[in-house]
Amino acid sequence: MPEKEAAHKINNLITAQQVRVVGDNIQVPTVVSLKGALAMADEQGLDLVEISPKADPPVCRIVDYSKFLYQQKKKAKELKAKAVKVVIKEIRFGPNTDDHDYNFKLKHAENFLKDGDKVKAYVFFRGRQIVFKDQGEILLLRFATDLEEWGKVEQMPKLEGKRMIMILAPKPKK
Repeated sequence: MPEKEAAHKINNLITAQQVRVVGDNIQVPTVVSLKGALAMADEQGLDLVEISPKADPPVCRIVDYSKFLYQQKKKAKELKAKAVKVVIKEIRFGPNTDDHDYNFKLKHAENFLKDGDKVKAYVFFRGRQIVFKDQGEILLLRFATDLEEWGKVEQMPKLEGKRMIMILAPKPKK
C-alpha cells in the first residue's frame, strides 16, 4: 500500500537550492541556501517546512512541524464550522388549494424563510388536473408576492413533469 504523500516538504525532503526563510524568530524574510536554512532551523531545534513551493525562490518557515499541522487542522475545522448549510423545505399545493390551507402553508413558509431556510413550493398535478397548469402558476406567483417581505424568488415557476416548481430564498438579514 503506497504511503500518502505529506502535505508539505520538510527538512531534507526540500529540493530547492535557494529558499526564502520566514518564521517567528526571523524579523526580515531572507533568501539563503538550503544548507543555511536547515542549519538555522537545527540551531533553534525546529523544522524547516516548505510553505509555498511555487514561489521563486520557494518560501520555507522555521516552525515545530507537529504544532504547525495542528494549527492547520484547527483552521480548516473553523472554516468548516462557519460554512453555511443550506436547508430546503418543501411545501406542496394542489392546483385547487383553498384559502385556509393556503394561509396555513404560507405561515409555515414564512417561518422557514425567517429561520434562513430555502423554500421549494410546488403544485402537484394528478391525472387530468394538468389542464389547470395556469391556475398552479397563479397560485405560486401569489405565494411569492405574499412572501416578498421575507424572501426572494430564486427560480420562477417551471413545469417539470407533473409538478410546477418555484424556489424562494431568504432575504439576507441586515
